[in-house]
Amino acid sequence: MAKNEPAAMAALPWYSEAPAAAPRARRFGRLGLSGRLFLLTVAFVVLAEILIYIPAVTTYRLSRLSDRVAAARVAAMVMNAAPEGQVPDEKARRLLTGVGARAIAVRVGDTWRYLTAGPLPSAVAETVDLRERHWFAATGGAFRTLFLPTEAPIRAIGSGQDGFDAVEVLLDEAPLRAALADFSLRLLVIFLVIAALAAGLVFFVLQRAIVRPVVRLSRDIAAFADDPERADRVARRSARTDEIGQAEEALARMQVALGGELRQRRRLAELGLSVSKINHELRNLLTTAQLLGDRLESVSDPLVQRVAPRLVETLDRAIRFCEATLAYGRATEPNPQRRMVALAPLLDELTDLAGLLPAACISVEVRAAQDLAIDVDPEQLLRALTNLVRNAVQAQAAARTENGTVLIEGSRSGPAGAGAVTILVSDNGPGVPERAKANLFAAFQGSTRAGGTGLGLAIASELVRLNGGTLSLDETTRGARFRIVIPDRAADAKAA
Repeated sequence: MAKNEPAAMAALPWYSEAPAAAPRARRFGRLGLSGRLFLLTVAFVVLAEILIYIPAVTTYRLSRLSDRVAAARVAAMVMNAAPEGQVPDEKARRLLTGVGARAIAVRVGDTWRYLTAGPLPSAVAETVDLRERHWFAATGGAFRTLFLPTEAPIRAIGSGQDGFDAVEVLLDEAPLRAALADFSLRLLVIFLVIAALAAGLVFFVLQRAIVRPVVRLSRDIAAFADDPERADRVARRSARTDEIGQAEEALARMQVALGGELRQRRRLAELGLSVSKINHELRNLLTTAQLLGDRLESVSDPLVQRVAPRLVETLDRAIRFCEATLAYGRATEPNPQRRMVALAPLLDELTDLAGLLPAACISVEVRAAQDLAIDVDPEQLLRALTNLVRNAVQAQAAARTENGTVLIEGSRSGPAGAGAVTILVSDNGPGVPERAKANLFAAFQGSTRAGGTGLGLAIASELVRLNGGTLSLDETTRGARFRIVIPDRAADAKAA
């Protein structure tokens, strides 16, 4: 093409459309795992064949030169057998034609004898010493002969035989290049056949062993993502024990656990909505009961006068709790309003819980100093203790414990404002079963009796934790003993 070739090419309509490569990249990106695996397999097989082809071509060229040098040795023996080493021109041409060389030189000691049919060339394209194998130089020479041929001959040097020390031969490059091209073509056909067979075999094996299981895993994950609560969407497990089998096992376990968790969360959400509705109606009923309780205060009966204030206070507390639940609209507790309050009056209110089951004859005893103060939200602490005492009374009644007793003890460690208060709630009932201890404070999982919801201990633990304390179960030989430890806010901040 002329010197204005770039300008001429720029004038072509397709020359400036380089961004057209982007759709090809996108098409390649849309290839699935199987397509990419096939392309990578073909690429690696081709790379392996290139690494085989390079030394094969180099070896073939050296072999051809070695054959020409061997033929030149035969011609050298003819030269040595000729009278005075002179070979007639006609015979010399036949020898050179048989060897396929322009000239042959034989060194005997320090003397050179030449066999040529014409003038020797002034320069050679390459000198190849077959007595020493330099593979990098030989490789470069092979590809130069194949792709960059010249008119100058190639000089090949080989070792001699009996009667001469070395032999050299000048060879035309055109026949050697034709032989290399033919060899490369035959090698290319063989390589294509091998590449097709190897790539197909590797692709088939990898497709069956890796791609199909991975595709099945991805489909199982997608199906599970569409509807994670369906039990029939759990991934199928194969008998494989390798990494894919482990992935299938892990996916199946995750789907079972997550599906169960999601189903439980949905049920809890529905339960929360139902509780909100129940609280709304319960608040209305409690308001009416509060009005009736207010009227009881005007009754002159001593028993009524003693019970009515507690009844009204309990109804007030229940109404406030219902309103707080409706206001938050969820199962979380409001932030505690902690302050220093006397513990003994709070614990005295728990003694009435002994009357939950009058037929069981269970007593509730309180042991706490009248001057013992605790830094806590009194309503939340009273709710937590009510859950613990109610559980103890019901457990002893269910087990028909003789002389059932629930003992509530309060004590302080450290000075007021910088120490901690410990509250023990113990009973002489059947105790906590071993199977329930693992999930004792988990919602819906820590129930210790038939018909229980498993919410009492979970609510008590949350309320105590909100007030900066801890709720735990002590190891006892008989019955159960729950320990509540609530540090004062000053001590809690110092520890933090």
